[in-house]
Amino acid sequence: MAIQSVKTRVLRQAYERTGPKKGEPLMLLHGWPDSPRTWDRILPVLHKAGYQTIVPYIRGYGPCSFRDPLLGRKRRRTGQPVAFAQDMIDLADRLGMKRFHFIGHDWGARTGYALAALFPQRLKSLTAISVPFAPGRADAPKFPQDRAFWYQWLLCTKPGEKKFREDPVSFGKAQWETWSPSGWYKQGDFNEAAKSWRGKDFKDVVLHGYRSRWGHAEEDPAYAGLQTRFYATKTLDTPTLLLHGHEDQCELAATTDGAERYFTAPYSRVFLERVGHFPQRENPGLTAAVILEHLKQNP
Repeated sequence: MAIQSVKTRVLRQAYERTGPKKGEPLMLLHGWPDSPRTWDRILPVLHKAGYQTIVPYIRGYGPCSFRDPLLGRKRRRTGQPVAFAQDMIDLADRLGMKRFHFIGHDWGARTGYALAALFPQRLKSLTAISVPFAPGRADAPKFPQDRAFWYQWLLCTKPGEKKFREDPVSFGKAQWETWSPSGWYKQGDFNEAAKSWRGKDFKDVVLHGYRSRWGHAEEDPAYAGLQTRFYATKTLDTPTLLLHGHEDQCELAATTDGAERYFTAPYSRVFLERVGHFPQRENPGLTAAVILEHLKQNP
């Protein structure tokens, strides 16, 4: 894939743009620990259906870098979903995309919810993969989910931060090995994803993302307005599909129960059997088919 970039107020935003040049725009955002390669097996299906796909790199991943100002000042390496949402809007503005469909996995799904809350007029539809929407500040979930979130609690400690900074690739591999049924991935696919985790800002963005979520790091004042609005949002009015692997050992299937009450637009939840946390990688054919049906229902 040819990597392109545009300069926004904060970033040198890297992205990949493929498919029919006049196709309807569709943005797909990866999660952690992953990369744009997570979409490779479903993109051809989307292109064949007439969609042009824009696949950004999350800030700090791969070639996506910060535009630090002069005079020695360094921008915060913010990992809040509202910051990612603003990044996506900045990219869409630079590409002339007034409205678009959005698909997000994991961190990408959280970004999608932030987009639906803060910029609903820009979204035609939302597909969220592996993460449900819950309004307000994050609160400790039920104990089975607490146990699944061990890695997030570890990153909120100084020893955990040190361990992650020493070897983020091994830390990411520990999640790939446990979030989905055994033997689900090939080593080559993991190696390709891990190439995006070696950027100079990757560790800071990941750590701030999890530590700020649970109150162990200050939220970035630059996004205070967006964050306040996001916390205040109780329902979303964007047509939404939640796609979830039934064997997901990161976000347990039970966490999605009842999420429909947070949506005033059409909402559907689809479980994929024998699939874990990475549906687009584990069963790309079925994932693409379900997504296309959702897109057709929300042209």
